[in-house]
Amino acid sequence: MPRLERIDVGNNVYHILNRANARAQIFYNDNDYKLFESILEEAVEKFKMRLLAYCLMPNHWHLVLYPRNDGDLALFISWLTNTHTRRWHTEKGTVGEGHLYQGRYKSFLCQDDGHFLTLVRYVERNAKKAKLVLKSVDWPWSSVWRREKGTDKQKKILAPWPVPRPENYLLWLDQSQSEEEEGTIEMSVLKSSPFGSLDWMEDAVKKFNLEQTLRRVGRPRKGG
Repeated sequence: MPRLERIDVGNNVYHILNRANARAQIFYNDNDYKLFESILEEAVEKFKMRLLAYCLMPNHWHLVLYPRNDGDLALFISWLTNTHTRRWHTEKGTVGEGHLYQGRYKSFLCQDDGHFLTLVRYVERNAKKAKLVLKSVDWPWSSVWRREKGTDKQKKILAPWPVPRPENYLLWLDQSQSEEEEGTIEMSVLKSSPFGSLDWMEDAVKKFNLEQTLRRVGRPRKGG
């Protein structure tokens, strides 16, 4: 079955996910995480990308991006992953030993309303869900840690959100998400399908020619 065409249109929110080849580990120690974050900072500056949220996990990472122009997303991700692969192999002394990433990254559009907050919550509580920390804010390789505990320089990489942050966000962040919320996002990750309300999804179908995507994932649920 042919691959679905990528959507790469500016001023839309995207969730990006990539994993290590064969789900192997990418980040073994603090230096590995710092290496990726330094490259991420370079990429944000180089492409003027709006980085809304992120979380680095031992064998994968999540980014929530808000590109300014058509085509920016692919350029940003290509430079980020290729640069990270080269520098990772150089650090490990494994240059020429194969791919670091599993291949094609996953991406999907997200509506910039309550669905965006649901998505960011899913991304920023990843480490807590995996029981790597007791509180999401304590995972140092994430946007929530950088936003709440980072230096002014570290915070500068993060762009303002398109919707207001909820009051008592940190408390809300650590509450368990419903199975329906997590399941809908995970289906979007699996199928690279948009995440939003029914009306927004139907509009996206027409705007971005997503008929093939929706045939694969079925009719979306009505969301908040």
